[in-house]
Amino acid sequence: MNTKQIDYCIELAHTLNFSRAADNLYISQPTFSYQIKQLEEEIGFAIFERSGKGAALTPAGVQFVAFLANMREELKRAIEQGQNFSAKYKDTISISLMVRQAIYFLPEAIRRFAAVEPVVQIAPVFQYENGIESFLRNEADILFALKEQTKQIPGIAVHDLFESHIYLITEKSDPLTGKDLIREEDLYGRTLMVGGGSPAALKAVQRRLIGTGKIHYFNSPDHDTTLTNVAAGKGVCLAPGFLNDHSGQFTWIPFDCKESFSCVLCTHKTDNRPSVASFLGILKKLYLDAATFPL
Repeated sequence: MNTKQIDYCIELAHTLNFSRAADNLYISQPTFSYQIKQLEEEIGFAIFERSGKGAALTPAGVQFVAFLANMREELKRAIEQGQNFSAKYKDTISISLMVRQAIYFLPEAIRRFAAVEPVVQIAPVFQYENGIESFLRNEADILFALKEQTKQIPGIAVHDLFESHIYLITEKSDPLTGKDLIREEDLYGRTLMVGGGSPAALKAVQRRLIGTGKIHYFNSPDHDTTLTNVAAGKGVCLAPGFLNDHSGQFTWIPFDCKESFSCVLCTHKTDNRPSVASFLGILKKLYLDAATFPL
């Protein structure tokens, strides 16, 4: 199976017409049909059912084409990254994080790093889930994580970055926006969005508030859904400060509690590249210099 056959298969799945698919790819229909037949013979099952009206995907074909489409997209990205890399860079450092705002100073760190290491590329990798597993498979050089997640993981070095606190997120028109600090009693009678993969410290606060019996709650599957519900006026939520994108869409108000999050960067103990140490140093200094920045 080659890339041309993959493209032919994806195009036929889109058009379900041999003639139209061949025209779209600027090849003759006999050549196109032959390549599809060769592909089916190689993999050992029919992808398409032929008829006088055109083509239809077989049940196996539906699954196979979905896989091919994902694979083709990944291949496209790999080629693009390779082109970028070969054109300018001699090395790359990949950093895995769940959302862009988790490391607020990342863009500035990349800018400063480029001034001292112009031939080393910093490549962010966004993985909302399974970031640790991916890092341990050596699919990333640096991992943003909570310190509690890194305990008893062999072969990694943990670098403290900053301490993040808990905030209440509200609509900008909410009466609570006039407060500088939110306390438990301020939420009595309100609806609190909970769940959504909350870290352990945040879950503890949520449970404590719900346990008062004076606060309603609504389960939300993820942070984006939670924010959508907050924007719709369905409730408020608590979140770590490192998720604040500082866009101004919502009001983030410090919440009065002892819980916080120790945010760290992890590297592989075997990775002794000076460029990695340099980049870590730049990030750490940015956070140290911004001691009063709300996190």
